[in-house]
Amino acid sequence: MKYKIINNINTPELAIYHHLRDNAFSADKSFIADSPKVVNMLLSCDIEIKSILATKEYYDEFSHLLESKKIGNLFLTTKEEMKSIVGHKIHHNCMLHGIRPDETPLEELGENILMLDAISSSENVGSIARSAAALGVDSYLLPRQAPHPYGRRALRVSMGYASKLKIHIYEDISETIERLKKNGYRVYAAEVTPDATPLLQVKSTRKWALLMGHEGLGISEEILSLCDEVLSIEMAEGVKSFNVGVAASIMMYQLLSRS
Repeated sequence: MKYKIINNINTPELAIYHHLRDNAFSADKSFIADSPKVVNMLLSCDIEIKSILATKEYYDEFSHLLESKKIGNLFLTTKEEMKSIVGHKIHHNCMLHGIRPDETPLEELGENILMLDAISSSENVGSIARSAAALGVDSYLLPRQAPHPYGRRALRVSMGYASKLKIHIYEDISETIERLKKNGYRVYAAEVTPDATPLLQVKSTRKWALLMGHEGLGISEEILSLCDEVLSIEMAEGVKSFNVGVAASIMMYQLLSRS
């Protein structure tokens, strides 16, 4: 492999590793991923990779993954130099600069969709992506204002498995729910309401979208009224809710097993 030795950490080619933080993207849809597990997962996907910033140890161990990919630059660094480039302490030995894949049109999503209403946590976006990929729910529908699955932290929490999903970013939730229903999806909302169907009693359809709400606020009455059915997980007395990532995993599994 041909490495590019770093003579100046302030070179423009390396600036992106410092400037692209948690949920930032450049105009060309650049993103930054870090840690060997995430980087290696992305190397197995059909994603454009602009450069890798890594130590000799990483390159030696995973040369077989790199040799088959067309990568603009393989920057050779040390962990100490990497720390200076990114501007904070790091615990891994590689980073990747890639280009986010194009979004999947709504009409081209799979038969089962995990949909988010308002959500604020990058960690939750990432953990839900990982669970969806693990369970075979291959489509992820998120609002424009939510953290993106290719945001640095979300991608790390998903272990890179967000790259396995068809991702669509929507602008208007009401309009999107109506379009899903017209396309034959049954839209389930996850919420605790007096008339919610207990999850163990649900009879799932072949095509469905599961809507998860905000971590603290849940789903509004207005949006619930647009959905076909409200579902809730049976819980022990005195316990009000699960973490949204845990709840999404349980509900996806149950809907898949009941279809």
